[in-house]
Amino acid sequence: MTDLVGNWHYPTAMRFGIGRISELADSCRELGMKRPLLVTDPGLAGLPMVKEAVAANEAAGIPTDVFSDIKPNPIGQNISAGVEAYKAGGHDGVIAFGGGSGLDAGKAVALMVGQTLPIWDFEDVGDNWTRVNADAVPPIIAVPTTSGTGSEVGRASVITNEETHNKLIIFHPTMVPSIVICDPALVAGLPAHITAATGMDALAHCLEAYSAPGYHPMAEGVAVEGLRLIHDWLPKAVKDGSDLEARSHMMAAAAMGATAFQKGLGAVHSLSHPVGAIFDTHHGLTNAVFMPYVMMFNRPAIDEKMGRVASFIGLADASFDGMLDWVMDLRAEFNVPHTAAELGVTEDRMDEVAEKAEADPSTGGNPVKAGKAEMYKILAASMEGSLDL
Repeated sequence: MTDLVGNWHYPTAMRFGIGRISELADSCRELGMKRPLLVTDPGLAGLPMVKEAVAANEAAGIPTDVFSDIKPNPIGQNISAGVEAYKAGGHDGVIAFGGGSGLDAGKAVALMVGQTLPIWDFEDVGDNWTRVNADAVPPIIAVPTTSGTGSEVGRASVITNEETHNKLIIFHPTMVPSIVICDPALVAGLPAHITAATGMDALAHCLEAYSAPGYHPMAEGVAVEGLRLIHDWLPKAVKDGSDLEARSHMMAAAAMGATAFQKGLGAVHSLSHPVGAIFDTHHGLTNAVFMPYVMMFNRPAIDEKMGRVASFIGLADASFDGMLDWVMDLRAEFNVPHTAAELGVTEDRMDEVAEKAEADPSTGGNPVKAGKAEMYKILAASMEGSLDL
């Protein structure tokens, strides 16, 4: 009984439902923001949803500037530039608006505006987070426009160190947005291939959180219901982006995945992070590629658990094989590449990827111990397309 202990932190105030973006100005007022900086990606910055949000704030007497100089995989320089824009504009809060890149960048900008140490000093290793001057972190509002990363409810951002090509998890509890506005209507125009890739990211979060060792029944309960929602609704959201019922359930599932993975992630993310950093691949798509290979590697530790969740989500074959078949069928339906080579991973960088994967913070949550040799084994199988692990 002595191992039934844990530190459990659950999400924040969430305003969920179609049309709730209209509450952005009220949310700013609630948090005392008089001149927020809206951080988003360049693609969204010019779209009506961002322009309308800024105009609504302006009409409510809350002038709002936009910062969008960020890459799809945000780098340290993007965060530094955002901090400069924040200070130059005399801002007093951040609206993180977008998919994973906009949300992660916005949260990281908010973290860094009051710090004197470099961002890399706050990597999620040991007690680095205690170095943060928490009192200097301004309020954050998050507005997700994809259903995958769940960064809107997360306490961390994934930022690439452009000098080392490492994706680092920057962590502090104050990075959790104080208010999240989840409006499924904002996701309705997302292209099918992005809907699929981000949905597979949510699946990876729920699956790895459920599989991670340790005692956290709250996280496991959230993860399995997230998996059920993804099973029932992701194909419908991909098939018809205007299906707001499917969009709503997937937006909930994405937040659930990120809520659950405080229990831990695993080798899917351990491999995906360095591959994304080195080859600039889409994170959700990369997770989808590695998922079945990691499942097979972890099978000795998760066989029984996969059977339980397969039964819960309604698979005809309530077993590990049923779960694996479901994942493989989704990958085929969404035209996910079967091999890492198809993502652009090259053999000459495999040793580097395996070494970085071993060092990734996600590795500690993998249900089967995985060092560099094991990561290389999984990567090699993914390069060949072999599930014989």
